[in-house]
Amino acid sequence: MRADDEALMAIALEQARLAPATGDVPVGAVVVGPDGQVLGIGRNQREATGDPLAHAEVVALRSAAAVRGGWRLDDCTLVVTLEPCVLCAGAVLAARVPRLVFGAWDEKAGAVGSVQDVIRDRRGPHTVEVVAGVRAADCAALLAAFFAGRR
Repeated sequence: MRADDEALMAIALEQARLAPATGDVPVGAVVVGPDGQVLGIGRNQREATGDPLAHAEVVALRSAAAVRGGWRLDDCTLVVTLEPCVLCAGAVLAARVPRLVFGAWDEKAGAVGSVQDVIRDRRGPHTVEVVAGVRAADCAALLAAFFAGRR
C-alpha cells in the first residue's frame, strides 16, 4: 500500500455516497496519473442513466481516457470502493491499468480474487498490481447500509 491510497479511497468513498440518490449501489472510483493527479472519477450510474455498463470503474476509466485523449492508461492507478466484477476487471485490463486498489471484497461477483481472479490470470494481456482492503470497513459499511434499507 502506498501512502496516498487511503486519501484516494476517501475520494472514491465520496463518489460512492452520491450513488444512492439515484437508486444506484454505492460504489465509487477514481483514476490517478503517475503524479497523483486525479484524471477521472465515477460512481455507479446504471439506474441514473439506464446504461448497463455505467459501473463506477467504467465511468472513471472513460473520464480519465477523455482527459488523456486516449484509451491507454498504462501509468495510472484505479481506486475503487468494491472489488471489481468481471466487466470492470476486463475494463482494467483493456485500459492497460497497471495498479488497482480496492476496499471491500465482493463475495458474490468479485473478479479479483473472491469469486474469480480475472485480473491476475496469467493468460491476460499484462500484469496488474492489486492492493486489496484499503478502508475496507468503511466501504463495506456503506454497502451494508444501502442494502439493509432495501430488504
